[in-house]
Amino acid sequence: MAVPEAGTWGPGGRRCGVPVKSIRRIVRSVQAFGREFSRFTPSTQDQTKTPAIGLALGGGFARGIAHVGVLRVLEEAGIPVRYIAGTSVGAMIGAAYCSGLTPDELVEVAHRVRFKTFARWTLSRHGFATNARMMGFLNSILKVKTFEELRIPLAVTATDVSNSEGVIFRSGPLVEPVRASCAYPGMFLPVNIGGRWLVDGMLAHAVPTRPLRAMGAERVLAVHLKGRWSSGTAPRHLFDVIGQCFAIAQEMSADTWKLAADLVIEPDVNGYDYDAFDHTDDLIRCGEQIMRAALPRVKAWMEAEHKAPKRSARDALPGAAPAPAK
Repeated sequence: MAVPEAGTWGPGGRRCGVPVKSIRRIVRSVQAFGREFSRFTPSTQDQTKTPAIGLALGGGFARGIAHVGVLRVLEEAGIPVRYIAGTSVGAMIGAAYCSGLTPDELVEVAHRVRFKTFARWTLSRHGFATNARMMGFLNSILKVKTFEELRIPLAVTATDVSNSEGVIFRSGPLVEPVRASCAYPGMFLPVNIGGRWLVDGMLAHAVPTRPLRAMGAERVLAVHLKGRWSSGTAPRHLFDVIGQCFAIAQEMSADTWKLAADLVIEPDVNGYDYDAFDHTDDLIRCGEQIMRAALPRVKAWMEAEHKAPKRSARDALPGAAPAPAK
């Protein structure tokens, strides 16, 4: 029996609507067009997935200005940074960048900074200086004031001096955690946050790679400001002794954070003192040079991501870091 054509009957016995055969022809035409179009349009599965890159910025006092050069090269190369974690000066620069400052704006700020910008000598049994001035400095440069407002997720590290625990800040106000992360023990007074006395994050997270893994970073680029505390052959004063002792201790425990890194770069800052704020341009160039040398390896992550299985934070920790890029 023949299949009647679909439609309705209108006045005068005239048939209205679209016949079934016509509908089928339209469907077949659309399907054919779809198959043809798919030949020229790659599917979502075929497209290279950009890995979630995390950037770990270590401490180093004035030498940390090299971080600005690293950020500038990454931005110029169009490398998307999804997460940033910072310790000490790395926390300060990370907070400024994540709040919306451009690398050029960071350069301008770096040219203005001196020790007295954020520190004042004081007499205390807990330290020789206070970094309370950092509150005004940070409030003047940060474009937002809380972690939740940042354009890039940020982790700021500190160390509880009472129980030696590492403390990681990822929410709430920005300024006080950054102050705590920069409170170098022996020099600056500890910072009290929520009843906990906190000092420089470098004691627990010299280069904060592991916090990045916890945030979801699939690839971690670590910036290590390796070098002597002072450029002289002998310590000049108490701070040189304290600083060099901490530098030695950090180097001895470096494997802890290097295991969580995919790539470690070390700007050549050996010739600069810890307070070399008057060498801003040179320090920025140090960061730019090492980052440009490492760019091919970072770009390779993006090109190879679709070929390799996705790495979880747990899987990435053991033996992840290659030899530092020189």
